[in-house]
Amino acid sequence: MLQISGLSYRIAGKLLLENASVTIPAGHKIGIVGRNGSGKTTLYKLILGELESDDGQIRIRKSAKVDQVAQEAPGGPETLLETVLSSHKELVALHREAETSEDPDRIAAIHERLQDIGAYEAEARAASILSGLGFNDTEQRRSCSEFSGGWRMRVALACTLFTQPDLLLLDEPTNYLDLEGVLWLENFIKNYPYTILIISHDRDLLNQAASAIVHLENRGLTFYGGNFDKFEKTYREQKTLQRAAIKKQSLERAHIEKYIERFRYTASKAKQAQSRIKMLERMEPLATMAEEQTVQFNFPNPQELAPPLISIENLSVGYEANKPILRNLNMRIDMEDRIALLGQNGNGKSTFAKLLSDRLQPMDGQIKRSRKLSIGYFAQHQQDELDRDGTPLSHLATLMKGATETQVRARLGGFGFGVDKAANKISTLSGGEKARLLFALMSFKAPQMIILDEPTNHLDMDSRQSLIHAINEYEGAVIIISHDSYLVEACVDKIMVVGNGTVRDFDGDINDYKAEVLGNKTTVKKKEKAEKKENAPVKSNKKPKKKISGGEKSQIRDKLREAERRVDFLTKEIAKYTKALGNPKLYEKNNPGAKRALEQFTREKKELDLKLETAEEKWLELEDRLNQ
Repeated sequence: MLQISGLSYRIAGKLLLENASVTIPAGHKIGIVGRNGSGKTTLYKLILGELESDDGQIRIRKSAKVDQVAQEAPGGPETLLETVLSSHKELVALHREAETSEDPDRIAAIHERLQDIGAYEAEARAASILSGLGFNDTEQRRSCSEFSGGWRMRVALACTLFTQPDLLLLDEPTNYLDLEGVLWLENFIKNYPYTILIISHDRDLLNQAASAIVHLENRGLTFYGGNFDKFEKTYREQKTLQRAAIKKQSLERAHIEKYIERFRYTASKAKQAQSRIKMLERMEPLATMAEEQTVQFNFPNPQELAPPLISIENLSVGYEANKPILRNLNMRIDMEDRIALLGQNGNGKSTFAKLLSDRLQPMDGQIKRSRKLSIGYFAQHQQDELDRDGTPLSHLATLMKGATETQVRARLGGFGFGVDKAANKISTLSGGEKARLLFALMSFKAPQMIILDEPTNHLDMDSRQSLIHAINEYEGAVIIISHDSYLVEACVDKIMVVGNGTVRDFDGDINDYKAEVLGNKTTVKKKEKAEKKENAPVKSNKKPKKKISGGEKSQIRDKLREAERRVDFLTKEIAKYTKALGNPKLYEKNNPGAKRALEQFTREKKELDLKLETAEEKWLELEDRLNQ
């Protein structure tokens, strides 16, 4: 599918890729990993032809369609469903031509091609993708312009997934998704019929969806079979062997050099010394391993306060009068709490975080905070609030009034801003560097509580590990909103789910929550309860109907909506064929092309009739199940 040979590329004099080569087999799902700034996005631009390499070749199968998610989110008056359907240019063009063409041969060719590209299932497939990315049936009928930028980026992702290119390039696709969307995307990638390259720092996504990893390191590309965990294990083993080989060679060289120095000028040993000199010249030194430094985060530990830090009683909160987003909240938060807020985007997670951080006032009820409580708040949108013409040094100096520049630089150094970065303009910093600056600003006053809203976006693998370590070392309360299940599993001991207008405790861990999202039974208690019910003595001869759970009902409703859309779509397609079969030119006796078209249309209409019959049966079956 894709072959890269001897690829080299420089940007502003810096060599990003040097003689890099790799072969990507067709149909594989490949994770592209490497540190921030190593050149992963540049590699994508070279593959897409947006950049021209200095040397080397990139070969892609001639007939292959290559695509990536659009950089700008759609925002017109079209509905989400219309936007996704219109993204398939060939499908749109063929439908338009089918409505105007009068040539029987061309009409037959059009309908044959429509069948090849799955036109009959297109609307149902588009709706299914949008549903998986968090848009319900009502939202799919609303215009793009009604949604925020983050939600419209999901539509852009849906458009790309819908067109099904032969080579799909995804660059951090989970950044705009909640955990529910990430789980759906994992499943979508695994079942995608063609080749995908995924730039991602999401360990769980790469473990679940990737069949191989390509590592971009030291300006080269290395292919590893298996998921991220397998790559990481293999990579560490290789590094250990490499270090051992370098050490062994270093000791051997030192031994030879010592012999030469000792006997170089001794007549009886001169011949042996010259032999050793030649041996040393032939011994090519192994490349010294460049040990890249990982940024170490450090959140200063706070002064301890008496519990509770925050107590909430019968509280409601929202943005518009008499329209609360969350209602009847009752809870307390102490310094030892490590809480993850989960739930679909739009349910109120960020609203709750703003309430806790005193950025949003309650509409009703009470919230009491400890008098000396200090709260550190991190959210991605804060990057836009940084002074673009300022520097990390100037931002932190504003907080550290009276401190020397050396003291300010020392504090910045703890978040990866060395001499070369501390005085750089904010406008030149990467997303990861801006995030690290926000961590430094947020934790400056050693708060008793930190609230982290999607903190791992833009952080590479090593920085994420460093963040996990910093959170676990921190001695205050932690509230995390994140789609990164690895971060949640490593850092929290309590899950709260935001949904249906409230915040509730979840009885289980992140894996139980994933199982619930996917519609499975979750906790041991539920399993035991079901087993007891099944083993209970039968009181009558009549077999009771199995009660459908709320999660199963939700799944059935989604399938029912999809079945309805399919019935509607097939009905419309059959109407088109009926109209086409009414064309008098199809029945001209002395026209072989018309005869072939008539036979094809009749056959395809019969196939559609059978599909409609099957779809209607499925629709009725789902309705029966829902009404049990």
